[in-house]
Amino acid sequence: MKPESVWYMSKNDQVAETRLAAELGIGLLMARILVNRDIQTPEQAKKFLFPSLKDLHNPFLLSDMRRGVDRVIQAIHNDETIVVFGDYDADGITSTAVMTDFLAGLNGKVFRYIPDRIREGYGLNRKAIDAIAARGATLIITVDCGISNFDEIEYAMTRHGIDTIVIDHHEIPDRFPPATAVINQNRTDNEFPCRTLAGVGVAFNFLIALRGTLREQGFWKNGEYPNLKDYLDLVALGTIGDLVPLTDENRIFARIGLTVMEEGKRAGIKALKLVSGIENSSINSESAAFKLIPRLNAAGRIGSPEEALRLLMADNFDEALRLARRLDEMNRERQDIERKILAEILEMIESDRSIAEGNCFVLASKKWHPGVIGIVASRLVERYYRPALLISLKDGVGKGSGRSIAEFNLYENLESRCASLFTAFGGHRYAVGLSIMEEHIDDLARLFSDAVRESVGDIHPVRPIQVDAECSLADIDYPLLSQLEMLAPHGAMNPEPVLRANNVSVTSHTVAGGAHLRLSVSENGTERECIWFNSARYFGSLEGSRMDILFTPQVNRWRGGSTIQLKIRDAVPAGSSQNEH
Repeated sequence: MKPESVWYMSKNDQVAETRLAAELGIGLLMARILVNRDIQTPEQAKKFLFPSLKDLHNPFLLSDMRRGVDRVIQAIHNDETIVVFGDYDADGITSTAVMTDFLAGLNGKVFRYIPDRIREGYGLNRKAIDAIAARGATLIITVDCGISNFDEIEYAMTRHGIDTIVIDHHEIPDRFPPATAVINQNRTDNEFPCRTLAGVGVAFNFLIALRGTLREQGFWKNGEYPNLKDYLDLVALGTIGDLVPLTDENRIFARIGLTVMEEGKRAGIKALKLVSGIENSSINSESAAFKLIPRLNAAGRIGSPEEALRLLMADNFDEALRLARRLDEMNRERQDIERKILAEILEMIESDRSIAEGNCFVLASKKWHPGVIGIVASRLVERYYRPALLISLKDGVGKGSGRSIAEFNLYENLESRCASLFTAFGGHRYAVGLSIMEEHIDDLARLFSDAVRESVGDIHPVRPIQVDAECSLADIDYPLLSQLEMLAPHGAMNPEPVLRANNVSVTSHTVAGGAHLRLSVSENGTERECIWFNSARYFGSLEGSRMDILFTPQVNRWRGGSTIQLKIRDAVPAGSSQNEH
């Protein structure tokens, strides 16, 4: 047995930990985990543990917010037709739903447009703009897209006299779009403190600013203005689905939005829970990420994102259930396509030493579905921990998706080194989309490998695991687990806590589900049950062994009862973990 990763032990700050424990009435282990998340003071801890909408930032700190709000109000008063133009993933679909529903509630003339991933690709395009103009629209509001559409926004204005408001969160390109307003937290002239919003987070900030301005202007004469909290279930889905750091405003959106989901008011989410098999379970970030969001994304990947949008905006449960079942079918089809592509790529890697020993993957095929290769790229990164670009080819044109690792900024490296090779490009640090002619793929592979080598080094990167603290098995009890639950929801920049216990004995182990292990471990008379996913290959080496283990403690609820369970993250023979830093 060898470690699957490099273990990085967090440094202790006993002064800060002791102060947090004393003032908040929590254990030292919980205090240490908070400090490791750069939460040093009781004030910071209270804001983190008890997120509140009162802690949202002033949306007018986002550059161009006033210009965008004023232009929408002008459109409402002048009875203009507005189109909300979104993206086909969960972030874009939820952004479109939130923006469209709110504007419609203002008695605005509004319709929505999400491009087809296969036929139109990502973002604005001229044919879509022509179709929008034919429907009489004079204002386009892009959500979760638009920042890279300089030419298209210019075309909308010069050809059709259509203004555009860009509401996006992707990286700012060299050419700033010529829009009426560009609202994006990545602008260098922003004073907005949170720089990690998802597209739906930027859209929600826009609605806060718009609603506040309309209230000041007396728009709702009866005083009954819309409650924006009702949209937070969708904001949470988009935020979690886009894998942005669950800190600052994103944490507020996710925590409160998950609570709104639990209230069960939205027919589409109730139906989605039902077809996902979790209708009787509470929703957390994990079940949202692995049950609900893949079904929303499936519509944009292999079907029509309009079906997912209609589901989220449905008022009737029967209609919502029909749509949810359709999304569930699409998701099953997506999973089947994904498995076949992944199996083909794994065979390529195993049979070609040059691919297996490379520091990254750049692979292309005419057989791959362009809507699924992004997920497969993620699977490769998870499995091999190296950046991956996969490209679907058709008629000499490639549509690609890339995913990356923590040490390598995918967007910056590709934008600075390879931009001349692309016919379209956009994204952020961990994920990009691109279009490229087939004859340029070899050049892309060479430049990409050079970039990874210069950023990461000649050796293959190894997956890091940050360890919050060492502890004994006896430290893992229900009071601690109750405190740890306050750290949720988990995601980027707020991972599940990882603890380390040394020299524990394996007292029993069995294979579960063909790929996983269930273990019992003991230390000084304390025994704990464990689950270790995708580790059945270690079965023969565990009999009577002693191990150092990394784990996340959790409550395993089953048939009305509950037990303490350790979710194993990695393990090595006791005393052999010399790879820690």
